Amino acid sequence: MDRSPALLLLLALGLCCPGIHGQSLEMKVRSPKDITQLRVGQRLELECQTDKNSGAFWIHQDKSGTLHFIVFISSVSWTTFSRDQRTSPRFEASKHNSIYLLVVKSFTPQDEGNYFCMMNFNQMLFFSPGQPAFLPGTAVPGGPSLFSIPADRRMQEDLEYFCLIFLWVPLAGLCLLLLQLLANTIVLCRHKAHHNPL
Repeated sequence: MDRSPALLLLLALGLCCPGIHGQSLEMKVRSPKDITQLRVGQRLELECQTDKNSGAFWIHQDKSGTLHFIVFISSVSWTTFSRDQRTSPRFEASKHNSIYLLVVKSFTPQDEGNYFCMMNFNQMLFFSPGQPAFLPGTAVPGGPSLFSIPADRRMQEDLEYFCLIFLWVPLAGLCLLLLQLLANTIVLCRHKAHHNPL
């Protein structure tokens, strides 16, 4: 029994972020409005529809190919924006039934690029097809897509951040709780054995 928390910890460590899969999981990303006529200052709404209810991430790939984490929307509609913010001055996010909604409040040139929905399902990361969003007259880059760019340092940092916030922090809390329960059990057993000698 005294090995159970350590065993659980080792099993959980082996499950964290084992793979990234560039395939869809019945995930569709679309814009309800005509995205080809974007203007500066316009409100842009993007929908990610999926058949799984395990929460979804929204990621922006800018024109240089760099990935930016925007928000995580949980299965119960809680939102966590970049760097642990509950709200964002630039974005809104919500969940309605099986649709995870991302809103760019006021579109700017820095918001141009491709938008992806990502899910962590069965300990694997799945990406949706991208939704391009560019201002008229802007050449849509035919260069790197999400799965053809090299796994550069920025992408690695973003993935490590996902693991830290959504997997490691809750896991660490659970392990501390298990260790506390184990310590309490040992103390109670010794106390009982001390007061009830054979």
